[in-house]
Amino acid sequence: MIRRLAAATALVLAAGLSGCTATVSLEAAPDANDPACAEVTVRLPDAIGDLERRWTDAQATGAWGDPTSVIVSCGVTPPGPTTLQCVPFEGVDWIVDASELPYQRITTYGRTPATQVYVNTDEISPSDVLPTISRIVSSIPAERQCVDREDATPVPDAPQTG
Repeated sequence: MIRRLAAATALVLAAGLSGCTATVSLEAAPDANDPACAEVTVRLPDAIGDLERRWTDAQATGAWGDPTSVIVSCGVTPPGPTTLQCVPFEGVDWIVDASELPYQRITTYGRTPATQVYVNTDEISPSDVLPTISRIVSSIPAERQCVDREDATPVPDAPQTG
C-alpha cells in the first residue's frame, strides 16, 4: 500500500513538474503602474514565433522562451534624443541599442510610458518580435517621432552665467 502511494505521489509530481517552467524574476520599471502599461500587458501574446510565454514576477512585464529570449517591460523611462538607430515598425518608432550583442535593447521613442524589449538575437530576430509588440504598444499615443540627423533642429547653447 505504501509503495502504491509513493508511486502515485511520484507520478503526480513528475506530471506537475514536466509542464512547468520557472517564473522569470524581473524588476518592474519605474512607471509600470501607469494604466497604459496595464493595457499593454493584458494584450501580450501567448507566443512570439516558436517561443512560449512564461510567467514573470514583476508588474507590466512579459517573457518568452526557455531559456528566456525575449523580455518586455512597460513603464521604462522614455529615451530622449539620441544618435542610436531608430526603426519604425507598425507605426511605432523604436530606438535600437546593439551595444550588448547578441542582446539588443529596443525601446519605444516618443511614447510615455515607454516600452522596452530585450531580445537575444541568437534565438530570435527582432524583426520577428517588433511587429507584434508594436501593434500592442501603439495604443500608447505618440508624442514625438524619430527624425534623421539632417532634419534635426540643433539645440542652441545654454547661456553662460557669470
